[in-house]
Amino acid sequence: MTNDDTPTGDFMSISLMPSFTLGVVVYLTISTHLAAWAEESLPVGSHPKALEASHFPDRLHAFVWRNWQLIDPTRMAQTVGTSSKNIEAIANSMGLPVPVSTSSTMRERGYITLIRRNWHLLPYDQLLNLLEIKPEELAHNLREDDFLYLKLGSLKPKCEPLQYQEPNEAAQLRASEIKQLVQKQFGDLSETATEPRFHFVETLSSMEGTSEYGNHTSIDRNDPLRMVYSYFGPFGDPLIDPNIDPIPDGMLARLAEVGVNGLWMHVILRQLAPGGADFPEFGNGHQQRLHTLKRLVKQAKKYGIGIYLYVNEPRAMPSAFFDNRPEIAGIRQGDFLTLCTSNPRVRKWLSDSLAHVFGEVPDLAGVFTITASENLTNCASAGGQADCVRCRRRSQADIVAEVNAAVEEGVHRGNPNARVIVWDWGWNGHGDATDTIAKLPENVEFMSVSEWALPIERGGIRSHVGEYSMSAVGPGPRAKRHWALAKQRGLKTVAKVQFNNTWELSAIPFLPVLDLIAEHCENLADADVDGTMLSWTLGGYPSPNLQVAHRFATLPGANQETVLNTIAAERYGAKAAPHARKAWTAFSDGFRRFPYCGSVLYFGPQQMGPSNLLYEKPTGYASTMVGIPYDDLEGWRGLYPPTVFAEQFEKVAQGWAGGLLHFQRAVDATPSEHRKTAASDLSVARAAYLHFASIANQVRFVMARDALSQPNVSDEQRLQLRRRVQQIIKSEITLARDLYVVASQDSRIGYEASNHYFYLPQDLVEKVINCELLKRKFSE
Repeated sequence: MTNDDTPTGDFMSISLMPSFTLGVVVYLTISTHLAAWAEESLPVGSHPKALEASHFPDRLHAFVWRNWQLIDPTRMAQTVGTSSKNIEAIANSMGLPVPVSTSSTMRERGYITLIRRNWHLLPYDQLLNLLEIKPEELAHNLREDDFLYLKLGSLKPKCEPLQYQEPNEAAQLRASEIKQLVQKQFGDLSETATEPRFHFVETLSSMEGTSEYGNHTSIDRNDPLRMVYSYFGPFGDPLIDPNIDPIPDGMLARLAEVGVNGLWMHVILRQLAPGGADFPEFGNGHQQRLHTLKRLVKQAKKYGIGIYLYVNEPRAMPSAFFDNRPEIAGIRQGDFLTLCTSNPRVRKWLSDSLAHVFGEVPDLAGVFTITASENLTNCASAGGQADCVRCRRRSQADIVAEVNAAVEEGVHRGNPNARVIVWDWGWNGHGDATDTIAKLPENVEFMSVSEWALPIERGGIRSHVGEYSMSAVGPGPRAKRHWALAKQRGLKTVAKVQFNNTWELSAIPFLPVLDLIAEHCENLADADVDGTMLSWTLGGYPSPNLQVAHRFATLPGANQETVLNTIAAERYGAKAAPHARKAWTAFSDGFRRFPYCGSVLYFGPQQMGPSNLLYEKPTGYASTMVGIPYDDLEGWRGLYPPTVFAEQFEKVAQGWAGGLLHFQRAVDATPSEHRKTAASDLSVARAAYLHFASIANQVRFVMARDALSQPNVSDEQRLQLRRRVQQIIKSEITLARDLYVVASQDSRIGYEASNHYFYLPQDLVEKVINCELLKRKFSE
């Protein structure tokens, strides 16, 4: 090797080498053993060959690009066995901005972003080194952090170890081309005014500009529930790190101002309470978590907001856990088995643990449960109870009701005034759950997704809502039927809705479709529900959408026009309000065209938008659940034929474009005291448009690309297809550049709490690099 910082002598000469080189040698020695261990202990799935980022000179350049200003150059250098000087030289060769000191924020709050962007670049051992985490921590994140491994495709691409090599002449030439391209399209990146990622945490944490002073001494339990998830709350283990505050005072004040009175948090019960004599290995770190929880509950109470725990229990455990407890082992899924709740020891642990938590944190407001979906919990949670010797003769209704009864008993033993909200998510395959509702304990409240089973037609394709939707206005027949049955039993009812965003588009803090929200709220008032859960992990931003829900919940006889006109005037001023109303209506009308389908929501490219790369040839990779869409048009489109799928997104984008014209007029008419808010809302709306327009492009690109590879394509057809591809690529470059401007100035864009950043501004620069190379290839 020719690099001056690279060892050339034998191992005995280490003492004479620079300290950097010693670190490299030690790293290489340790990583050889760590690599073998990591690949054996961490999941790999089918382990296909990783994709190449062919628009970069090589994988090393891609590694530097995708981690620049996120990971310290020294850590990057240690990961690939070189010096920080060499890493900085590669960055400079591609036109990346001058290095600035990196904070720990991205590793603490954005580790999912870091994992995702290195998934095709590094093997596990180097990924662990880069992130400075242990294998067991990564294994826990992959399994417990909201299905992260599933979101990554349930596979680890096979990556050879990445080691630094001095760029050869071809690599240097390509890097120089990239630098020239970046400067031509974006100028000097070092001079771009960029808001740091996660800056919104600082903004929302500040009390500046708030009117809620946090002087509440109690929570009004008669006030209809309006509960959300913290916009930037960590999901996997939110209570273990005392340095991360998921609900600072500024955030609580802003949520209280828009009417929120409940916040929910994800917990794993074995981490929050001791396991007693039956499960002594449970409870590691529970004192710290309970201490944090007490502090958060006290903090939220000052703003009239209660804290609720999301209970999806008991979580499955590795098979080794049952070696000495075969009598409690339930059904198997891979190497994990359920703790069978037909065994009274398991139900006792469940009740005792919750009683302990609610006894230790007496002001904790309550829980909501999911008992037939999400993680593997009871033996009926995935419909597999027939495989359990104790549960095979029991119905799902019996098992689910029994689990909810155990939860209710434990919570109310700890605090008789706490609320237990039982959610019908997944019951009987999201079908009729009359039998389960009839068996529920008396002291619970019942929740159902409002719009579920609502019949819709988009692009001539008829279907039913089977997930969250804002483009389809509920309530639907399933929720109405279930709420009626619950009320017959004397149970309070809660509507599960998404009023800020859904997986239709989650990469912006809220969708400004306030006409749809108001219509839904008016319908819920007619349905006489007792409360609303307004968000899943996505949708906790303090937005005007949530104000709409608050007005309908607290103003008897509220109607759509009055509520929307009032909020528009309060937010933007009297002169701007009519323009804002026209914009909201245009956005709402356009969004009604969204090609709704469960496959589209979970596997479409809408979360990545213009940042999603285009590929010269099919990748062979399947789109992953709100993770990495690749080029999997078949996976994206669900029920919709490709052409219809593209046309529907074009219709959404067209409606949004009209709305943007109205909203720009609103901004222009906004008085100075409201101008910042109006400009911020315009940024969100503009980002949404760019996403919708890009999806239509991506669909058309894959269709044209694949048509070019078909046999019997005439020369004339081939020419037309190539021209079409060139037009699409040109449009994608424009959209990526436009979104770069928006995202650079607004750190909220691209972020969602359980997925962290779907993309960063530099990914949009990479998209342009990707597109420029494809322009060349498709012109040949």
